[in-house]
Amino acid sequence: MTFPVVGMVGGGQLARMTHEAGIPLGIRFKLLSDTPQDSAAQVVGDVVIGDYRDLDTLRDFARGCDVITFDHEHVPTEHLRALEADGIPVRPGPDALVHAQDKGVMRARLDAIGVPCPRHRIVSDPADVAAFAAEGDGFPVVLKTVRGGYDGKGVWVVDSVEEAADPFRAGVPVLAEEKVDFARELAANVVRSPHGQAVAYPVVESQQVNGVCDTVIAPAPDLDPALALKAEEMALSIAKELDVVGHLAVELFQTRDGRILVNELAMRPHNSGHWTQDGAITSQFANHVRAVLDLPLGDPRPRAKWTVMANVLGGDYPDMYSAYLHCMARDPQLKIHMYGKDVKPGRKVGHVNTYGDDLDDVLERARHAAGYLRGTITE
Repeated sequence: MTFPVVGMVGGGQLARMTHEAGIPLGIRFKLLSDTPQDSAAQVVGDVVIGDYRDLDTLRDFARGCDVITFDHEHVPTEHLRALEADGIPVRPGPDALVHAQDKGVMRARLDAIGVPCPRHRIVSDPADVAAFAAEGDGFPVVLKTVRGGYDGKGVWVVDSVEEAADPFRAGVPVLAEEKVDFARELAANVVRSPHGQAVAYPVVESQQVNGVCDTVIAPAPDLDPALALKAEEMALSIAKELDVVGHLAVELFQTRDGRILVNELAMRPHNSGHWTQDGAITSQFANHVRAVLDLPLGDPRPRAKWTVMANVLGGDYPDMYSAYLHCMARDPQLKIHMYGKDVKPGRKVGHVNTYGDDLDDVLERARHAAGYLRGTITE
C-alpha cells in the first residue's frame, strides 16, 4: 500500500511547516511554488515551479496528487471548480474557500447564518464611504479591498472622505466596516474533516503591531470561560455551515462591552495557531494534514498551562544564526522555528515558542528571544 500524496499550492512557511508535520506520518508532499527559493521549496522533495493562476499549470500539477490543499487563499475560485470537475479532491473546496478569498462574500454569508460581525457594507466611492460613516458613529471607518489583502495590506483606516480615495484605485470592490472599539483581538482555531469530525483549540489572544501579528498567548488570559466556549462554538458552527475541510482560523474582536465579533476568516494553518507546534498535543499543521486526508483528528489540548508564540521579524542584522548561542543558552526550553527566508526589515522570517506555568515568565522569554534574534535586544 502506498502512502497518499498531498499537493500543496503555495511555497511559503505554512507549506513548509505542514510538510514537516506530515513527515512522521509518511505522507508525501508535492509542492507548487513560485520560485525554488520559497520557504517550502527548500525542503520539499517534489517541487513544481509555476503560476498558480494558470489553470493548465494547476491541472498538470494535480496529476498524481490524492488531494489538493493550500498555504494561501489566492487560487482563482473558477480554477478550483475546474479541478473538482476533473475529479480531484480540493480541500477546502471552492464553495468554502471563497469566503476566505472575498470579504464581501464572507460578510454576506456570516450575516445569513447569524454570526455577529462589525457593521459593514460594500461601498462604491468616497461619497458612499461618507454616507456609510454618517449611518453610524461617523469617522474613522475601516476600508478593505474584498480580495487580495493580508497582514495589514489592503486595509485602510480613514478619518475623512478625502482619505477614502486610495482603496478604490485597486479596481476591486471595497468593503466599509465600522472601526470597532475592541479591548483585544482573539482567535478561535478549529479543524474539520470531510466526514464532519471537528476539534477546537483553546481561544488565544493575538497581539498586533502595525497590522502584523506580533505575539500570541494561549490560552487568552482572563477570558471568561463562557465567552471562550461561545467563541469555540461559533468557529465550529462556521466551519460546519461553510463546509470547511482543514484548518479554519476565526479572527475575533473582543469588545469593551463583552461581545465577540468576527473580523476575518482564514482556511489554512494560521499565525495564531503556530503555538500548537510545541504547545498542543496535536499541532494545527498535523491536524490540517489529517483533515484533508480524512484521517481521524488528533487531540488539540494544550501541553502546558501557558504557551506564547512571538514572531521573529527581520531587522538590520541579517545573521540571525549568530544569536542562537545566546538564545539557546539563556533558555534551553526555547523552541525556534525559522523559515529559510532572506532577512528583510519587517519581514516574518520565523517564530519562537515558549511555555510554562508562569505567564509573565513565558512572555518575557518569548519576547526576549524574538528581540535578540532580530537584533533589537543585545543582552
